[in-house]
Amino acid sequence: MKKILLTGLLLGSLIGGELLAQSDYPTLSQVTQRLQKLGGNASVELKSLTKTEGGKDIYVLKVGTGAKDQKPAIAVVGGVEGYQVLSVELALQFAEKLVAEHAAALEQTTFYIFPNMSPDAYEQYHASLKYERRGNAVAVDHDRDGAAGENGYSDLNGDGLITWMRVEDPMGEWTLSKEDERVLVKADRAKGEAGKYSLYRESRDEDQDGKFAEDLKEGIAFNKSLTYKFPVFEPLAGDFAVSQKESRAMLDYLFEQWNIFAFVTFSPANNLSTPLKYSAGDAKKRVITSILEKDQAINAMVSGIYNETVSQKAFQQSNQGTDGDFFQWAYFHFARLSFSTPGYWTPEWKEKTNADANFLAWSDSLGRDAFVPWTEVKHPDFPGKKVEVGGIKPFAASNPAFDQVGGIAEEHTAFILKLAEMQPKLEIHNLKTEELGNGLTRISLDLYNNSPLPTHSEMGEKSRWLRKIRIDLDASADKLVSGDKIKLVDSLGAFEKTSLSWIVRGGGSVTVKAGAPHAGFVTQSVKL
Repeated sequence: MKKILLTGLLLGSLIGGELLAQSDYPTLSQVTQRLQKLGGNASVELKSLTKTEGGKDIYVLKVGTGAKDQKPAIAVVGGVEGYQVLSVELALQFAEKLVAEHAAALEQTTFYIFPNMSPDAYEQYHASLKYERRGNAVAVDHDRDGAAGENGYSDLNGDGLITWMRVEDPMGEWTLSKEDERVLVKADRAKGEAGKYSLYRESRDEDQDGKFAEDLKEGIAFNKSLTYKFPVFEPLAGDFAVSQKESRAMLDYLFEQWNIFAFVTFSPANNLSTPLKYSAGDAKKRVITSILEKDQAINAMVSGIYNETVSQKAFQQSNQGTDGDFFQWAYFHFARLSFSTPGYWTPEWKEKTNADANFLAWSDSLGRDAFVPWTEVKHPDFPGKKVEVGGIKPFAASNPAFDQVGGIAEEHTAFILKLAEMQPKLEIHNLKTEELGNGLTRISLDLYNNSPLPTHSEMGEKSRWLRKIRIDLDASADKLVSGDKIKLVDSLGAFEKTSLSWIVRGGGSVTVKAGAPHAGFVTQSVKL
């Protein structure tokens, strides 16, 4: 009961001095209020990295105690896609729950939380015209015809929602689904099926080029503009990778955070319900396009923990990442363990094989109004043809009703904390000192990684980007007879050790320090 009350308070919005319960996904101003409240906590540092072209702040929360940047850390990222408003709430509630209920976790782990990387696009959820927007506020000529954003969406039926328009067309590729006539599916020509409709996003051909909604009134999508497999010349990607203020500011910040060992991203990509598959051929390419073998084993182990912790099971959901996305960048180019989940799926319902039909059957069972009935409209670009507007409402399929979010956030918070408990943990064992005579002492010990995770991902070892484990003995050069004053170890696997020894001259004591920012540090004083 105490947790429920606390969560309710945290989700409230202070308006006019009165605390009101949150009934829908928060506006950007409400998100900012909650972030500022978190920033007042002693364990939280709130920082705006930059402002988008639309004037929206890109925030990061650094949550921890003591020397935050010298402890193993997890980065939690929300809002990589603006239409996944749930992702922002999951990142935000994780931060709130972490501070209010799990302060003990901060003793060993630091958390960098980026609640919303697409605030310009996120704002569309609360706009008078709602559509699933991805791009920021930069003016872009997506179809490269010399004019920016001159052929976007049009609200043809005046309902404030951008859905679809179907045009009766005997040469069209689409027909009605046998599972649900509200849904269109591609005609299977191999089975002799004829198409009945052409399908377009709700729009007009405003530039009279025969295309619809090909030059949207939005800019660059954060989740399509990173460096890994950057989709050159594709709409929403930009002219070059990391071209936007928000992506550049975030990556500049991350490149200074050497202590991050893993990412948890709330995005369409999903390697938690179903782990990535290893391909030996793709792993050997000059540009690696497969998760490496050792990392795949880690992914499978963490996926198992996720599926034990999160009750909801994915329905036909297997998105292993898309070109230019953040999830893949964090692994292939930043060389950290990278995990991603949408956080929510429609459950399998009434043996439907089509995802849209399954979603609508599920929504109907809940009494949720998630569909705009197909309604005929007059369309100037299709004279003499029957044009109807309708379809699944924007945001409905990828975001649950807000009253479900608390339980989803609770489970994902539990998962992230379990991942934190698995972080690399260096320990010194079997410390021995042996007198050799003539004032000489041999010191020997085992440096042990007491964790089911290695200190470095296999990709981290291969890229040589992550800092190696460094072992320092603070003995002066005239005192150290044998052994390395500074020794570097490439990696320690799960529950793996490395043995070290030195011969030191004289008395007193020396100190051994071992570690790396992303694996933690351990210090041991040795009396000679």
